[in-house]
Amino acid sequence: MSSRNATHAVCGLALAMCASLMPTFASAAEEGAEFSSATIHLGVVVNDVEKAVEFYTKAIGFQELKGFAGPADVTGDAGLTDYQPLNVRVLVLGQDATATKLKLMQVPGVKTKPSDNQFIHSQFGFRYLTILVTDTTAALARLEKAGVKPLAKCPVPLPPSVAKGVFLTVVRDPDGNIVELVGPKK
Repeated sequence: MSSRNATHAVCGLALAMCASLMPTFASAAEEGAEFSSATIHLGVVVNDVEKAVEFYTKAIGFQELKGFAGPADVTGDAGLTDYQPLNVRVLVLGQDATATKLKLMQVPGVKTKPSDNQFIHSQFGFRYLTILVTDTTAALARLEKAGVKPLAKCPVPLPPSVAKGVFLTVVRDPDGNIVELVGPKK
């Protein structure tokens, strides 16, 4: 098999794995667009996938979609893992094709080191997830019902020069990752 055909085979397998998550690529290609979607899917490795799914669904408001598996040969050949299989739980905000997708995964039997999430400047890398809400008061009620407490003095109003009447609430997920909820109070 030529390297070109091998590349196409690997790409085809990856696309098949994610077919239920990705919009069609044909329409973007026909229009000459650089990206097939403006949506970013964020993958997060967690210590306890059940706790993480519960936090993101009950405390934040994501809904779970059908997940997918990444076979060890594919994840290893792509450089994602050292040939560990992945079972990915997919959560979504919203119902349309451009809805934010959060992909949670736990790799059993592998010792993964936690990130230093004390502050967003504690280490390099992606540091927090921002979720825009329509009602900070309702978001706070959902957090309280789930037993999640906001950090510091949250919610705090954003400066009017940034966004008048908009509040920032910061929480941590079960692994200590920072999640921001930003929106007005009603």
